[in-house]
Amino acid sequence: MIYYSKGGPEEELSRDDIRNALNETLTLFDDRKRLLLLPPDITRAHSGAGMITELLWQSLGDRVKDIMPALGTHVPMASIEIAKMFGEVPLYLFRDHKWRSDISELGRIPASYIREVTDGKVDFDYPVQVNNLLASGNHDLILSIGQVVPHEVTGMANYNKNIFVGCGGSEAINKSHFIGAVHGIENILGTTSNPVRDVLNKASEMARPTHPIVYVLTVVGQDSNGRLKIRGLFIGDDIECFLKAAELSAIVNFTTLEERIRKVVVYLDPEEFKSTWLGNKSIYRTRMAIADRGELIVLAPGVKTFGEDPQIDSLIRKYGYRTTEQILKFVEENEDLRNNLSAAAHLIHGSHENRFRVTYATGSLTANEVESAGYSFGNLRDLLKIYDPANLRNGFNIMPDGEEIFFISNPATGLWRAKK
Repeated sequence: MIYYSKGGPEEELSRDDIRNALNETLTLFDDRKRLLLLPPDITRAHSGAGMITELLWQSLGDRVKDIMPALGTHVPMASIEIAKMFGEVPLYLFRDHKWRSDISELGRIPASYIREVTDGKVDFDYPVQVNNLLASGNHDLILSIGQVVPHEVTGMANYNKNIFVGCGGSEAINKSHFIGAVHGIENILGTTSNPVRDVLNKASEMARPTHPIVYVLTVVGQDSNGRLKIRGLFIGDDIECFLKAAELSAIVNFTTLEERIRKVVVYLDPEEFKSTWLGNKSIYRTRMAIADRGELIVLAPGVKTFGEDPQIDSLIRKYGYRTTEQILKFVEENEDLRNNLSAAAHLIHGSHENRFRVTYATGSLTANEVESAGYSFGNLRDLLKIYDPANLRNGFNIMPDGEEIFFISNPATGLWRAKK
């Protein structure tokens, strides 16, 4: 059922608009006294979910018993990040999602189903896993909060991804990512019907909770000056809410170009992007717009490492961003990568497939580290002088020497692709 639906490509929902929509919906759940909130983490700060979480807490008060950011494999949020994203919400309400340990398994999707939806490309069963806090039964309402936007693993972010991946366990995260990578990132990006979403929808069918899950979904776009605006808000308890949000996101967040681009320059906000695990959105979201033998320059002043945890970081350093064929061979031959399929999927997603060049310019990683991982090294200081984000506008820019580039100030806000 959809409880609230409002949005459009020119819509601008204010804080008061969102507060009123939330309060209107919450009257339907006045009997619920123990609520769990599942917002995204700081890497999705632009989603509006921090404000929504704060508004929910202000309205619900001590009925909110726990808030657990849906980290997936990301690093737990620091207290300063929580304060920045969630405003006045008390720190004591927040819980860390420990994806390697605090997990309950609610069933397994048989391998026959996985073979069916992947056209035989993958042959394993799939665990329906959630954090213990979701499975404990101590809450009588779960509010899952987040943004619908193109995503490299599930096609479009959010809905039950927030539950079974964002709050899922190691095996489920590994296998979902690998299914997406084998299907092909270009085949998945921006879609609502794909093998990964099929698996998550099957997980929803198998693990119907004793208490309702209500999804609070935003669609966020940029205005002509690059400022982020909440263009849509959709609240509901089933897939229709997600599909409505995805329909608007396809208008707001997709940029379709007439021709592929020779040079793309992407800037990564240092407060949001601290690893290539996150920063490679610069590759995921632009690869369908980059010309053969073109170049992507990634300006990444905050990127200090590859993985979000030491184990994944070491795997990225060991194998690097090679071609899909090479990574699949590594998986076949190496147990460490076979046991960390999300890392293998990430390496495939981040590959330029020898089709275009990726120049990574970070404030911390050395030339040897960057080049060993499969990218070209760029000197950040020199490139920032040439491509100063403060002097560039989103889209096409003509540089003083006549060079034409396409600039993106935040790759997390959309998907760029060419018609051809």
